[in-house]
Amino acid sequence: MAIGLKTKNALLSALVLTGVIGSAYEATQLWQIERFNTALKHNATLPLDQYPLTEKFAAAYRQGNSGEYKHAIQTYGQLLEMAPDNEMQARVHNNVGNNLLRFGLSRRVNDDGSLIEDARYALMQARASYEQALRLNPALLPARFNLDLLLSILPARMQQSE
Repeated sequence: MAIGLKTKNALLSALVLTGVIGSAYEATQLWQIERFNTALKHNATLPLDQYPLTEKFAAAYRQGNSGEYKHAIQTYGQLLEMAPDNEMQARVHNNVGNNLLRFGLSRRVNDDGSLIEDARYALMQARASYEQALRLNPALLPARFNLDLLLSILPARMQQSE
């Protein structure tokens, strides 16, 4: 009887210790997530060694929002070289398409109303980027919506640039 009671106490003590260790681990994870979210809210620089993909993605996103479309596209290209999974690649291609679309729409048109060459090229590249995003993740609704939007604004007889 005494051996059975000691065994039960040891087992329960091990379970309690495991619970305390698990709780401490989860509390640490929540603290790190909160610190990360606070840094993002305040536009603070994140430690590159802890979150390299997220930092690169955030940097590209900020560049695109500030109108530096070419730099944002280059940063997204560097992000693709870091070999993220297919879901992340699809999101990156979608964001590349967004920046190309905004870049193409910000270009001026010729006197006859036709698109200038770099605007036409940017819009065709945006189309290719959206299509690549949908190849990687067919369920990515923002890419599908953006591709439909792009196709609705493209001139009917626009030829692809060589």
